[in-house]
Amino acid sequence: MVAKIISTFLVSWLMVICTGCASNLVQQKPTTARSSTNKILIVAMTTSIEDSGLLNDLIAAIENKTGYQLKSISVGTGQALALAEKGEVDAVFVNSPLAEKKVLQDGTVMNRRLVMHNDFVIVGPAADKAQIRGKKDAVEAFSLIAKNQALFFSRGDDSGTNKLERDLWKQANIIPIGAWYQQTGAGMGHTLQVANDKKGYTLVDRATYLFQKKNLSLQILVEGDKKLLNLYHVMEVNPQKFPQVNKTAARAFSDFLLSGEGQRLIAAHGKNKFGQPLFFVDGGKTEKDYGF
Repeated sequence: MVAKIISTFLVSWLMVICTGCASNLVQQKPTTARSSTNKILIVAMTTSIEDSGLLNDLIAAIENKTGYQLKSISVGTGQALALAEKGEVDAVFVNSPLAEKKVLQDGTVMNRRLVMHNDFVIVGPAADKAQIRGKKDAVEAFSLIAKNQALFFSRGDDSGTNKLERDLWKQANIIPIGAWYQQTGAGMGHTLQVANDKKGYTLVDRATYLFQKKNLSLQILVEGDKKLLNLYHVMEVNPQKFPQVNKTAARAFSDFLLSGEGQRLIAAHGKNKFGQPLFFVDGGKTEKDYGF
């Protein structure tokens, strides 16, 4: 009799425990490594955003406003887009329109929006062996650099700057080879310093040049050509193609850059130190506003 009572008690106790387990299982929700509750925001951005000091001005504001911790990967645009194509970042902030459109069309990224612009300039030593000073046509300037075998330093890193440089050589019908043409395979800041140390020419975005000018002897020799316009877009990696991306963080980042606060910070960057902004804001504009 006692054994029967104990057996009945144990069965009842196990039923209660199992019922509780089932209840807990129903209440559990699946999680992913980069879900909307993840507070890490991974952005691949072109090196000029960091080399110009703009990133330092933006980080705290982005994190405070969005609530996400920003992890930036500073690389050339080509590398940034390659990371997006693997779904390894949540957003990209880059400056090569043709390359951007390619990944937009294949569904890698979405919500491409124009954030800001500045321009590229051709810098070189005061002696100006290639005699390009004051030229208004960048293609003509490149032709003279090649003709005079003047030392030229290319980033050679598939960045937006490098892509534009290659296009300018192509327009000049020149294949740049020889001892006069050297590739650093590095970012804009480093390439600028190498060109400065070896008294050569290079193509550089104005923001990075001005930010580093105090340490340079290189001078701006060619500027103002429409072909040298430098447009920066932000794009979110497509969560339908890459479910692991943090789509909420990516949208928060993009929205911040185009918000009143984000645009004010960008517009103010460099004004006090250099007497001019290093970037001009483009919230609400598109490439068509610049004739593209």
